[in-house]
Amino acid sequence: MLRRSFLGALAALAAWPAAAAPAPSADNFQWKQMTLITSTGVGGTYDLIARLVSKHMPKYLPGNPTIVVQNMPGGGNVIATNYMYNSAPKDGATVAVLNDAIPLHQVIDGRGVRYDADKFNWLGSPGDRNSVTFVRSDAGIKTIDDVTKKEIALGGTGVGSSIVVYPTAVNKLVGTKFKIVLGYKSSTEVFLAMERGEVQARSVGLTSVLVDYPSWVSEKKIIFLFQTGAKRDAMLPDIPLMTELGKTEEQRQILRLISSPTLLGQPYTAPPGVPAARIAVLRRAFAATMQDKDFIADTNRARYSIDPIGGEEIARIVHETITASPNVIAKARAVIGTDSQ
Repeated sequence: MLRRSFLGALAALAAWPAAAAPAPSADNFQWKQMTLITSTGVGGTYDLIARLVSKHMPKYLPGNPTIVVQNMPGGGNVIATNYMYNSAPKDGATVAVLNDAIPLHQVIDGRGVRYDADKFNWLGSPGDRNSVTFVRSDAGIKTIDDVTKKEIALGGTGVGSSIVVYPTAVNKLVGTKFKIVLGYKSSTEVFLAMERGEVQARSVGLTSVLVDYPSWVSEKKIIFLFQTGAKRDAMLPDIPLMTELGKTEEQRQILRLISSPTLLGQPYTAPPGVPAARIAVLRRAFAATMQDKDFIADTNRARYSIDPIGGEEIARIVHETITASPNVIAKARAVIGTDSQ
């Protein structure tokens, strides 16, 4: 998995601070307890990694606070995002991990949005592998071309989630016939619905499949149709990227914008308005956690590969998404905006 160029990755690695003791806050503030909100339900990799972050990050924070994970699912991850932007305390004691599609949802759809992703204080990301769209092997589908000829039910949560955005885009631009079934409360519920046969397909991060349902891959219970990312994952060299499905350069530009969430991994943030000195402390602590040997050992046991991205890089990617060409945004909005659901 690469979501930056080789040179960019080297630069990011060189700039990544080494793990160190907790840095004192500029105002001598010490947190006693913190809250880490995840915009997903219990279960799945967002929740898993959030709980590992809550376990290991305190050692790098002033006061060595207890970090309590609070799940706040709903609305395609928009509910938690709105809370963080409008209601969360601004003392740095409340942070969140938000869905990677949140910035994109703001510019191409906007339903339920009461936030500006460009104004969040992004802390960093543990990274993630490409997103994948796959189907049950007993569904009578072998390739993405087959889905242009046969309707297939695909499970989703809400309109702001990447697991809905990607198949919707492919429906519009490529002519696939994914029948998107909304209303599931969490990614875990979508997995269960697929297991029960309520739906035959879904879109999700490859890591989620490898962590939660590894037997689906090893026993060939699913067939991968396409993947979303900067380049093909090494594990899936023969599965096309979503951008490669575009038939014209304009379609490929639209699909590149729509693919932007995969560049973010699982982004962590603090609300707007938190003092800059405390954001610096939080970013440093998050970066140190990503290099912590015990944290890495825990993620390895969970079969999750860490490829960290710094807070400034996350902020840059978000800014580029929010300020993309109005023409490309308008066309992407036409593909997966309000009139596409």
